[in-house]
Amino acid sequence: MLKFPVVTFGALVTMTLATLSSPTQAHEFWISPERYQVATGDPLLANIRVGETFKGGALSYIDRNTARFEVLLGGQTFEHGSTLGDRPALSRSIPGDGLAVVVHETTDSRLTYRDWQKFVNFVEHKDFAGALERHVERGLPETGFVETYRRYAKSLIAIADGEGRDLNVGLDTEIIALANPYTDDLNAGLPVKVLLYGMPRADTQVEVFARGDDGMTETQLYRTNQDGVAVLNVTPGTEYQVDSVVLEERSGSEEGAAVWHTMWANLTFKVPAAPTTN
Repeated sequence: MLKFPVVTFGALVTMTLATLSSPTQAHEFWISPERYQVATGDPLLANIRVGETFKGGALSYIDRNTARFEVLLGGQTFEHGSTLGDRPALSRSIPGDGLAVVVHETTDSRLTYRDWQKFVNFVEHKDFAGALERHVERGLPETGFVETYRRYAKSLIAIADGEGRDLNVGLDTEIIALANPYTDDLNAGLPVKVLLYGMPRADTQVEVFARGDDGMTETQLYRTNQDGVAVLNVTPGTEYQVDSVVLEERSGSEEGAAVWHTMWANLTFKVPAAPTTN
């Protein structure tokens, strides 16, 4: 039998806070439902995770790290109902059927770069054109500079038939599914739209992580068109995580103040397995 170390509640909270404020900032932050399709009246159970390619530990719910956490269904908004330390972070039933949109926005966190190459790798991986040049033009140091960051995550969960549509929930940056992964014909792909302050983000990178029922993961890169839309190739029986990141300048006018700020938009959903035929 496997044995696990005992972790006290206080230690659990401390570890969660450390995880959210550590240099793992360059990793994705996502809402991870235990089930993407639930029956009427069944609770929605979802963890919040930080990691890479769907690999990341589940974080406990912490008030001070949460700016917004709710579920939208059928034109109504339901608060998360979680308390400090809950894991999974979301565990509540929502009245009604349809497509539930889970929304989670963190508060700002900060990190200090001690290694210039880590910033270079991050900028290049996320395709922030001109950012390194701007860093030099602004006379910023290669080490010891501060970046703040905030996460904006959404997840689509089908309750019963899952009928409905994703929508613009008013996050500073967000990804909207323009088709319903549970009810629509996706043979031509699933289009998503990336917004920044409510406006389409044209010609921006979208990173997509796909995980099949066998646990194998794949990563694909897309670019949005002039309307901020990218059409994703999706397959049945696959879970998806769609990620897009914004890098903005900050003045850093005071000692220790941030000179950069990143905003991470993330969307998770699962395309149901194709029905079997006899």
